[in-house]
Formats: sequence, structure tokens, C-alpha cells
Amino acid sequence: MMMGRAGVTHASEWDRDAALTTARILLEIKAINFRPEEPYTFTSGWKAPVYIDCRKIISFPRARAKICELGVEKLVRHVGFETIEAVAGGETAGIPFAAWIADRLSLPMAYVRKKPKGFGRNAQIEGDVPEGKRTLLVEDLTTDGGSKIQFANALRDAGALCDHVFVVFFYGVFPGSLAKLGEMGISLHHLCTWWDVLEACRERPYFPEATLAGVRKFLEDPVAWSAAHGGVASAEEAAAHKAGKAAAG
Repeated sequence: MMMGRAGVTHASEWDRDAALTTARILLEIKAINFRPEEPYTFTSGWKAPVYIDCRKIISFPRARAKICELGVEKLVRHVGFETIEAVAGGETAGIPFAAWIADRLSLPMAYVRKKPKGFGRNAQIEGDVPEGKRTLLVEDLTTDGGSKIQFANALRDAGALCDHVFVVFFYGVFPGSLAKLGEMGISLHHLCTWWDVLEACRERPYFPEATLAGVRKFLEDPVAWSAAHGGVASAEEAAAHKAGKAAAG
């Protein structure tokens, strides 16, 4: 394990370099947003001074090619050359990344709807259902892992074997996110986190130092920061908040 600044650990020097390269790309294309003075509110009720728009990646051909190259190398290193038999993207942001990764791996691709369309066990899957195949779920990012669980369950219900999820960006701050996936026997693979972005910000003045200090304070104790700014204050409260919104919607 490689230890970076702020105690961030990476599996190897390659993983650390890949994380910083991804962070630099995201900063360059202005997909990173820091706003400590006016926090963002997530669907789970967490308040945070950080936001990332991974959808911007699709508009930058060289950036997306490099990120997909790093993603495939990460998967080969941590999952294997022949372990994955199919790729599925999560509607909607995961679909382009799933397509690019499936193409690089020469694998079939499908996508998973957020909600079923029609009836039957395959109502959430578009494309050939990867029944009995070891299927990689691909998304652009994850905050607390909630939507990944829903997509993975849909794939499993349709007969796919889904034990691995890949995302470009993992918030890596909210409690319980990895635990939920771990309980389902799912491994999360990601390229970069907010700590990697902060380290990349040391190289160039992407944001004022006061802004970076505010973000660092959030990362050191995101639960307390959220509570102090009017957001939820626990994983349980976040789950209840999200369930309430889903019921209302």
C-alpha cells in the first residue's frame, strides 16, 4: 500500500499516479466544483462543499480516452484479464463509460434502467441480458453507493453475476458507503477521490487557498460538517431521507 498526503492510501504507486492523473484531468476540464460558502445538498440529505460533474468528461475526447485507458488498466490489475465477461452501464451517466470500457475490453454491453420498463425479471435491462455472465457494473461516480446497490440487484435479479463495480470518481467520505457494497459481496474500483483532487491542487492554483482549507475541513469530518450546515448527521438519517424522497416521488 502506498501512502500519500493526508493519509490517503493507494494499492500501488501506479494507482496513486492514476489517481493524480485523473484528478488533474477533472480539474483541467472544470468538472470539479468547490463551494464551501454555499453547500450542495445531495439526494441523501448530506451537505457538502464539493461537487463533481463527470458528465463533462464525454465532451473532451482526449480526456475521456485517457480516463478509460486508466480505468481498463485498473480493472486488469485488480480484477483480471479474463474475469469480466460482460459490461453494464447504469442509466444514464454510466452508459457512455460502459460503452468505452466494453469496447476496449472487447466485451458485450448492456445497460440498467433506474426503474423497470414493463414486466418480468429483465424489465430493467436493455440489450442482451448477461445471464450467468460475470458482469462489471460501470457508473461515472458514487457518493454513498446507494444507486450502485439498486443497479447491481437488478443485474442479479436478471441472472447476471455482478461482484464488481467501476466508477471514475468515488467521494470516499460519507459513512457506510463501502460497507453496504461489501455486505453484498461487491468490490468497488475507482480512479480517484476528493483527497486526490486536493493533492493535485497543490501543484497549481486551481482554487484560492481559503477555499481549499474549507474543503479540507469538510473531508476531515464530513458528518459534523454536514450537520453544522443543515444536512443529515448520520448514515441512518441519510437512508431515511432518501427513502422518504423516493416514497414522495
